[in-house]
Order: sequence, then C-alpha cells, then structure tokens
Amino acid sequence: MIDGDKYIETTSAYFDFLIKEFGFKIFAKTINGNFFYSVQYKNETQLISISYENLEDFLSIAIVSLKDGGANVYDETKALNLNQLSAKILPHINKNGITENNKYFYQYSPQNAAERQLLKTAKELRICLKYFGKDETFMKK
Repeated sequence: MIDGDKYIETTSAYFDFLIKEFGFKIFAKTINGNFFYSVQYKNETQLISISYENLEDFLSIAIVSLKDGGANVYDETKALNLNQLSAKILPHINKNGITENNKYFYQYSPQNAAERQLLKTAKELRICLKYFGKDETFMKK
C-alpha cells in the first residue's frame, strides 16, 4: 500500500520523461480516499492513464488514442494497456537499448513494493514509447 500523496509524487517523478521527451502534460491527478489514485498525461494525440488500486495492489497503465486532435473524446475499447504494448515491442529491443533505458532511471531508489512496481512500469513505458508507431507490425492486434 502507498499513500495517495506519495503515489502522485512518485508517479510524477518516475514518469517525468513523458513531459521531457514526449511532449505530454499532466492532465489530471486523482486521489479517491485511500483506495484509488491516478495520474493522467495528455498530448495532442494520446492520453496515458497511470492508475493504482491500493487495496488490490493493482497498477494499470492505459494508452488511449484521442479523437479530434486531442479533444477529451476517446474510445476506451481501442486503448492499449502497457502489458499489450510491452508484449509487442520488448522482444524487438536489443540489450543496448534496455541498458540505455535503465540508465535514465538510476537516480531513483524505490522504498517499497508499490514504488518498485511504478519504477518497473515507467521503464517499460519509456522504452515502448520510443518505438511506438515506428513499426506498425508492433501495433497489429
């Protein structure tokens, strides 16, 4: 379990690459009691939702294509979760790519299981986004 404010702070730090490298902005931060937390990032074409259900210890990363040039309209049925994206992209990444990606995150020292899970998914998302859309065979369902 993790405190809501700590979740928002940790997520904002671990996923700062979305802002620095991919042109996203924080769109929404949500804390619903002590059981559900979410940080959403948005750019002109995508919304990335990083949600955590504290009681279930369940972390979900969803990547949603936005309609109408970034309007707040999206089709959740066409959302990719990070597990789907990772399964399509990670087998094509060489060891050097993974090593370089890991170097970006050396500065972080997770203090508990929830923070370790957030860091692991941040690493996966960053490397996947570098290849997202570059080879359309990755994206075929």
